[in-house]
Amino acid sequence: MSCTGREPDGGGADIVTFDVVSALTTLIVVLDPAGLAPSFIALTADMSRAEQGAVARRASINAAVILTAAALVGDWLLTRLGIGLPAFRIAGGLLLFATAYEMVFERRDDRRTGTAEAPASAERVRRVAAFPLSTPLMAGPGAITATILLAARAGHDPVALGALVGVIVVAVGACLAVFLLAHQVERALGVTGRILLARLLGVLLAALAVQFVVDGIRALAG
Repeated sequence: MSCTGREPDGGGADIVTFDVVSALTTLIVVLDPAGLAPSFIALTADMSRAEQGAVARRASINAAVILTAAALVGDWLLTRLGIGLPAFRIAGGLLLFATAYEMVFERRDDRRTGTAEAPASAERVRRVAAFPLSTPLMAGPGAITATILLAARAGHDPVALGALVGVIVVAVGACLAVFLLAHQVERALGVTGRILLARLLGVLLAALAVQFVVDGIRALAG
């Protein structure tokens, strides 16, 4: 399935063809909703079901906004600021490593307090939804890069860009659906399973963070 339009460049009108199915497939593969489910479970293991739902919705909205902004002004903004995607990968990797450290050594649980449970829960929901779930796990360097490339393929045609925004919403919606079902998997794991999964995923998350940094350094060196 594709949409066509005309790119408003000068007097001539070039036909712009944007393949919606190809774009959706690309973003689904890059976002990897099923692959994000274990990370979501580990990051929200100490939260209630209502808090998990709030995190899932907030993170999905954040990711959709970030990717939409990347589609519309991402390339222009990075160029204006003089920031390359390799630097973005390195920064995201370093921040993600800090989260992985907390997961492995239970620093996230140590910050919980029983005297101010409601405010702490609200703050924790906002914090986890913003980082690391919405970025860099969902709207990370790979997803942002893919979105910018898809936007370049769409050219300046408003119809094609509108289709790309719709593709972003659908792809992020798939992640949201997986997150909302994740509590069933968590319940099946039990307490011991959640603890072991959190430690294992913390190590894997640390490896992913290192890979982000390595990819960024390679891109800079190349």
